[in-house]
Amino acid sequence: MTQGPQQPLPAPASAPSLQGVSHYENFPVASLLCPPLLRPPIAAIYWFARTADDIADEGDAPPQTRLDELAAYRADLMATAAGLTPSPRWAAVFSQLQPQIAEFRLPVNLLADLLSAFEQDVVKQRYADNAELNDYCRRSANPVGRLLLHLYGIQDAASLRMSDDICTALQLINFWQDLSVDIPRGRIYLPADAWARHGVDEAQLLALDVNPATINLIADCASSTRATMLKGSQLAKRVPGRGGWELRLVVQGGLRILDKIEAQGFNTLRQRPKLGPWDVVVMGWRALFM
Repeated sequence: MTQGPQQPLPAPASAPSLQGVSHYENFPVASLLCPPLLRPPIAAIYWFARTADDIADEGDAPPQTRLDELAAYRADLMATAAGLTPSPRWAAVFSQLQPQIAEFRLPVNLLADLLSAFEQDVVKQRYADNAELNDYCRRSANPVGRLLLHLYGIQDAASLRMSDDICTALQLINFWQDLSVDIPRGRIYLPADAWARHGVDEAQLLALDVNPATINLIADCASSTRATMLKGSQLAKRVPGRGGWELRLVVQGGLRILDKIEAQGFNTLRQRPKLGPWDVVVMGWRALFM
């Protein structure tokens, strides 16, 4: 769930302060392409998730303190969903979220799934296989896509599956992009069974050892993730109006990061790729032909 220390994304209108923490994002959040009616709920969902992510990741608090904080945050979510007054601690977040839950009937179980992923990030730092990794993505990323489809009134099974593919791919792309950030923090999201297939051990990864085996491991994971993204990409044609165009750019943003990972020889153990102005032009051009 981590983001690299790059340029901060301008906050959506009326978003609460996050105590000076800034975040780089690959993908648009409540951008101008988003229908104006949906910007407030999308911004509220974003700041709910962003704040929880900061509780799990930022600063130097011990794990139990982080878990206690997330439990308190979860209690405030449930109070908010029930129409009760949450604690004043995160008032800026929940005062923005509460009317959106009420007006748009946001599925609170999806918001709670996000919190379970943040809690897992505190205590789990290795993943045995793709099944474990995909279960994490099911809770860390897929709820966001399903919440957005809920706002657009799209609930058919095929669209939900494509949304899950896109969101899982975005989460995995973030992992492969951020290896140089996450591994020094002790987190290795590359699945252990893939290490074995490529002859890579934990010591090599912890040392950020760039060699043919680790490069092939990253390349294999990136290739599989590209296939997942492409599998879900046709969802953009099902989302109406400007929202569909925003989704096209989200998909192209993920694919462009994979392009940049490939262009640097899959060496993200030492170098974190990021998007620049020219990449936005490329993304826009490619979005036209999806």
